[in-house]
Amino acid sequence: MADIVIHLLPHILAAILYAALGFHFWNTRWRETDKPLVAAPMQPWERAAIGSALLIHATGLYNALFGEAGMRFSFSFALSLMMWLAVLIYWLESFLARMEGLQPMVLPLAAACTILPIFFPQVHLVAHAAAFGFKLHFLVAMLAYSLFTLSALHAVFMGFTEKALHRRTLTRSLASLPPLLTMEALLFRMLLVGFILLTLALGSGILFSEVLFGKALTVDHKTLFAFASWGIFATLLIGRHAWGWRGRKALHWTLAGFTALLLAYIGSRFVAEVLLGRA
Repeated sequence: MADIVIHLLPHILAAILYAALGFHFWNTRWRETDKPLVAAPMQPWERAAIGSALLIHATGLYNALFGEAGMRFSFSFALSLMMWLAVLIYWLESFLARMEGLQPMVLPLAAACTILPIFFPQVHLVAHAAAFGFKLHFLVAMLAYSLFTLSALHAVFMGFTEKALHRRTLTRSLASLPPLLTMEALLFRMLLVGFILLTLALGSGILFSEVLFGKALTVDHKTLFAFASWGIFATLLIGRHAWGWRGRKALHWTLAGFTALLLAYIGSRFVAEVLLGRA
């Protein structure tokens, strides 16, 4: 029992820290008060606290994923890892731009995903995880997933922001955000980098499938959803460059591509592990 508690402790501590920080940023940046609407840049201690949560979360993920028996993975660890990378990207971006107004959105989601492995502990051993090529393929794929996760969250929040601006309602949460055009530019930068990484992940899977996974590439629902996502994001980026797509059209395409990508792996693992009870 003690070993299980120690194993789960980093996940619990990271989730508590994320949740507490999410509440703190909501209370100091989003909660409406009678005080004047003034910018409240992120403080050094706030960055340090997020960095500490990231470090604790990373420790828990590493110990859980890379055990003595080999590399383990599951849909809950996939979500937890993607949100860790998403928080990391926001944290790094906060050194260059104002990100404090976005923290009340991403940190509570990180808290929820960090705690998932406790409630859904089923894992499966990953074959060929010792191969360098597989580790590189896995890292590229997870970076792509993380960027698209962050892009989807960004898109949802931009949609709410745009609606609020159309209503000409200036709230404290809106006052703490970067300009909408700056957020849109950041969205497409993340989409472009994520698309490049997804292309590399799919390309390495096609060209070296037998080396990475020990079998030739098979066309299943996971593969179809992955390529559907690639096609959606490719269309969006071409539309942005050729026809200046932006606003709601860009947001809808972003969410559609992310949904397809989510179903490509996490959806299949959720069905196998939770609904069918298979590891």
